[in-house]
Amino acid sequence: MIIANVISYILVLLGAVNWGLYGIWGFNLVGWIFRDARAVGSIIVYVAIAVAAVWLIISPIITGRGLLLSSHRRGEA
Repeated sequence: MIIANVISYILVLLGAVNWGLYGIWGFNLVGWIFRDARAVGSIIVYVAIAVAAVWLIISPIITGRGLLLSSHRRGEA
């Protein structure tokens, strides 16, 4: 579960950086890496980012404990 959360955060941050670059300078980083915004690689990355965002929304609901990023629990030393 922790690995899925960390990977999801990394993908969502990549998406946020891509949107920021696009909003400020009109530069699509993912589209540039794959040479086209509608290339198969770009679409795979966009879908992975969307799935990661959905995972970060539903994982606290599924676990009932909130989002875990480490194996340490609150109140433990």
